[in-house]
Amino acid sequence: MAVLVQHWCTILNMLKKSVHISLILLFGLFEPAVAQDQKIGFIDSDVILQNMPEYAGIEQRLSLLSDTWQREINEREAELEELELDFQAREILLTDDVRSQRINEINAKRTQIEQLIEQRFGPQGDYFTRQRELLEPIQRQIFDALNTVATRDAFDFVFDRAQDTKFLFVRQQWNLTDEVMLEMGIDLTGN
Repeated sequence: MAVLVQHWCTILNMLKKSVHISLILLFGLFEPAVAQDQKIGFIDSDVILQNMPEYAGIEQRLSLLSDTWQREINEREAELEELELDFQAREILLTDDVRSQRINEINAKRTQIEQLIEQRFGPQGDYFTRQRELLEPIQRQIFDALNTVATRDAFDFVFDRAQDTKFLFVRQQWNLTDEVMLEMGIDLTGN
């Protein structure tokens, strides 16, 4: 009999825990009523940028700069290669002093090329500085238009789904991309 009472007590305790957990979950769903009233939207800034004529111009300008700098680097690399080939061909004939001098010239030239690459394309380089300068006004336009739309339509949060931000599910009714483009005066018909 004692075993049966103990068994029923265990079952009752499990039921109490189950009911307690269920109540916590149930109240947890209803407690954040404020969170349920929040309005969340998203934009795709890549789509907006692709529809901005001035962005295409910026891409072209950056491409021209990049191509010019890449040609400059390629020319210097060709000069370095020529120096190295000349050195290899004549190395046997050179004195130790001249050989050491040529090796120093080659190393200096290699260092100059590495510094030029860093100056042009490094994280703090000319390319990224120029890109930031050119894109900042466009990003400001997008932000201002987004601010206007989000404030007008009472959105609490707006995410950008471009690049690394992944949404597993989105309801298209909360896509504000077209509204932001309209606010910016971008023609959505593609004309």
